[in-house]
Amino acid sequence: MIQLHDKQFVPFISAKEIDFALTKIVAQVEDDFGDDTPIFIGVLNGAFMVVADFLKKYKSPCEVSFIKMSSYEGTETTNTVKELIGINQDLSGRTVIIIEDIIDTGNTIEELKHLFKQQNVKHFKIATLFFKPEAYKKDIKIDYIGIRIPNKFIVGYGLDYDGLGRNLPEVYKLAE
Repeated sequence: MIQLHDKQFVPFISAKEIDFALTKIVAQVEDDFGDDTPIFIGVLNGAFMVVADFLKKYKSPCEVSFIKMSSYEGTETTNTVKELIGINQDLSGRTVIIIEDIIDTGNTIEELKHLFKQQNVKHFKIATLFFKPEAYKKDIKIDYIGIRIPNKFIVGYGLDYDGLGRNLPEVYKLAE
């Protein structure tokens, strides 16, 4: 068990399980786009570890960039997505693959789809390491899913609780 601020968390997903899920996602993306040069766009802050480990496994030509969105305060979603840092390059005619750490309500994905639709991209795909189907409220297809999880608050491997826990190599869930 670990303590972050005022909350306790228990082990949930091991580093080995995370690695296996990422390997699976990378293989699927390379099967679909290995002949292309996609641009992978990581959603900061949470996806930095996912993107780094994903790119280490991806063997085909690619580019990477980041966008920063915010929708959480503490352990709760605000249901409002703010773009804090945007993409400053022309993506028209490109294959864009969003890499997320976690998708729960889908609010961030909905905002990203809207942003990139305006850019006239060739392909817009979404990859996520963790997916909460019980919390997902949108009709947008998630193309690549690593691990489906229950609607529990988690930290570690890039995910935080008010700034703490991102550096953990495994994932913990809020103790009940």
